[in-house]
Amino acid sequence: MSVTVHLNLGYEFEVKAKAADVFAVLADVPLSASHFPKVHKLTDLGGGAFKWEMEKVGTEHVNIQTIYASTYVSNAAKGTVDWTPVEGIGNALVSGRWKIKDKKKSTFIALEITAEVHVPLPHLMHAIVEPVIEHEFTHLVEKYIDNLIVRFGGEVA
Repeated sequence: MSVTVHLNLGYEFEVKAKAADVFAVLADVPLSASHFPKVHKLTDLGGGAFKWEMEKVGTEHVNIQTIYASTYVSNAAKGTVDWTPVEGIGNALVSGRWKIKDKKKSTFIALEITAEVHVPLPHLMHAIVEPVIEHEFTHLVEKYIDNLIVRFGGEVA
């Protein structure tokens, strides 16, 4: 038995860095991932695919570790970095998109993430587990964005 949690997150922000510099960081998966908190291990699977193994969260006796793989495709002309899930690896399916737009004196960034996380717990636990996973996932993504904003010289007010 397992609990499945569906997540949809969207963020928009503007940074002081040049669009080309922002794209260079976000299109380089290991470099971008180095700004994401609680990544235990990132493995290059080849062909633009990477396996993410997050640190375990929870207590000693009850914990969750999210593991997934996604294939990344970047397009400098469109200012996009897209990722799609690799089936059969880990306990989550994660897809998303970075959209980077040059505003001459700043760079507008939009992030969309869709995730489906499978947790090996009885369905009875769904009401308890879902908000915990949502909170943890949202917190990690928001910390990631904060780290990137610092990397990109700050947010435009």
